[in-house]
Amino acid sequence: MVLKKDFPAGMQPLGKKSFNFKCYEGVDCFMVCCRNVDMFLYPYDIIRLKTFLNISSQKFLENFTRVLQGAAHPYFPSVMLRLTDDEIKSCPFLENNGCAVYTERPSACRTYPLERGVDRSPGKHNNDFYFLTDHEYCHGHKENKSLTVQQWIRDQRLDSYNNMNDHWAELDTLFSTNPWKGEGSSGPKQQIAFTACYDIDNFRLMVNKHNILERLTVSRDQKKRINSSDSELLKFAFEWVKNFLGAPSSLLSK
Repeated sequence: MVLKKDFPAGMQPLGKKSFNFKCYEGVDCFMVCCRNVDMFLYPYDIIRLKTFLNISSQKFLENFTRVLQGAAHPYFPSVMLRLTDDEIKSCPFLENNGCAVYTERPSACRTYPLERGVDRSPGKHNNDFYFLTDHEYCHGHKENKSLTVQQWIRDQRLDSYNNMNDHWAELDTLFSTNPWKGEGSSGPKQQIAFTACYDIDNFRLMVNKHNILERLTVSRDQKKRINSSDSELLKFAFEWVKNFLGAPSSLLSK
């Protein structure tokens, strides 16, 4: 059963309906969507990109992002892709023949031309809703290739991104309740939470320095996964921040 939703005017979820779309070098609008675009980057996006570029998460944040307070909600900063500082305002990873980080491109790029919404009604399982975008500049919609949402998710390898973004959305929902309690923007707790979510390499240093894994109920297998994988560390980071802020978490202090 699909929960009744109040969707944006003129937009209805695709459900099992198919849509036409194909993006390739031969389409006349190729790379137009990679210019002058406001793109949020989520924590998992940064892990994938910084690993591909072989740089630290801190260096990635410094070189390729801008941090905005109040972009998504007033209580926690958002990270957005920093475009080139010229008239074209291109994605910094755009080259003459296309995307230089295509295999590790962010979830927003992978999802396009769809937009994903998730119903998080209390007491309900998360329900995905996908909407088809309608941008005049995009001529990929005119291509004769029919797809369903599930085919697009498989084709774009979105499952791991969606899974990690769902974890992030739960934490960001907590942030939207203003758990800082008068600390204000850029206060000490908010800075720690930002590091845990977005600067995974420095969070790993913090975990090791303060023996955080030893002070919490973390199984031996989970410790191994956390120590060997940034993605597993990020999942832990999300739960650790909940615990740090006094919210319900899967982690307990020993």
